[in-house]
Amino acid sequence: MIRALIFDMDGTLVQTERLKALAYARAARMLDPRLSEEQVIEVFKEVVGLSRRRVSQTILERFGLEEAARSRLDEFGAAHPWQVLTRMRLALYEEMLSDPEMIRASAWPHTIALLDAARRWGCKVGLATMSSCSRAAHILDILGVRHRFDFIAALEDVEHPKPAPEIYLLVAEELDVLPHECLVLEDSPGGVQAALAAGMEVIAIATPLTREALHRSNLLPPERIVDDPARLQEVAEARVRQGE
Repeated sequence: MIRALIFDMDGTLVQTERLKALAYARAARMLDPRLSEEQVIEVFKEVVGLSRRRVSQTILERFGLEEAARSRLDEFGAAHPWQVLTRMRLALYEEMLSDPEMIRASAWPHTIALLDAARRWGCKVGLATMSSCSRAAHILDILGVRHRFDFIAALEDVEHPKPAPEIYLLVAEELDVLPHECLVLEDSPGGVQAALAAGMEVIAIATPLTREALHRSNLLPPERIVDDPARLQEVAEARVRQGE
């Protein structure tokens, strides 16, 4: 029996992954102007939902940007090349997030509607995000949904980021439910992997950034990957009602 719905944030509640992809692309072009934004975004799709370190290292390695980043360690007060790209990306991303209208325009309405539906179904509601606590609060407050969560776990709350299951296990513990009583809403293969490793049920919401990778990953059966957002509530309710 499902007693709790746990949501990812970036890419699931709001299209911030699209903004992150653009910020990484522009940061990479600052290291090598010959790159196109489209090239970098295609690589970002492979690691969407994973830690900043993993994403930055992948982009640096794929495009041979380690030395360009290393030459700017002092400028960014960084110890490693991946931190240079991360800090460049964060500055660009923060500028994007400073515009509340951009965040509101990036909301996924079908997923946000599930927050109210979960209450109607008698479920607890949690959030498991790899964004920082302050950034998650900023986004959730602009969307006006922070109060709808019974517990929120963010980057600082765990030692091991997704695809490790730690953050999902933490949310389940705080909601006082067992892992198999949780239904997770995710958008990326890394997030799906984390939830499955925690022993939870998962529905994946395919986005333009994650659709191909989700289907290619074979982590979930096709019926658990929602390509049409209009079907999200129907698919989620069917799983919640199952076993009642």
